[in-house]
Amino acid sequence: MKRTADAIWNRGLKEGSGTFNVGSGALQDQKYSFKTRFESDPGTNPEELIAAAHASCFSMAVAAQLGERGITPKAVATRASITFEDLTLKKSLLETTVTAPGADRGKVEEAAQAAKAGCPISKVLNLEIELQLTIEN
Repeated sequence: MKRTADAIWNRGLKEGSGTFNVGSGALQDQKYSFKTRFESDPGTNPEELIAAAHASCFSMAVAAQLGERGITPKAVATRASITFEDLTLKKSLLETTVTAPGADRGKVEEAAQAAKAGCPISKVLNLEIELQLTIEN
C-alpha cells in the first residue's frame, strides 16, 4: 500500500507560500507559508499534519491493543502536541482518554504502552514521545 501527497512552494522562503494535496482527495489546495509555520497566521503547517497523523494512528493502535486484551473501547480520544524547536521536532505529547466501561485499568495501561511502542507513526518519528493517559469507565 502506498499513500501520496503533493506539495508546491512558490517564491522564496519568507515571502513565499505553497499548497498541498493528498492522494485520497480528503485535503486539497491546503495553503501553508512561513507565517503559518513559524508565526501564528491561520493555516496549516507540516508539524500540525504530523500531530494529526500521530493522534489518529495512536488512537487506532490503542483500540487494536485493547482488542487483543479482550476490551472493546467506547472511545479512544488523543490530542498530539508536537514541539518544534531549532528546526527540529523534539517531542510528541499524546494526551489520550480511553473510555472503556468495566475494563481492567491495568490492561488499559498495558495496551496504551504497547500502542506507544507499536504505532507506525511513533516508530517513524525520531523524537521523545510522552503519554498522558486518562481512563474513564
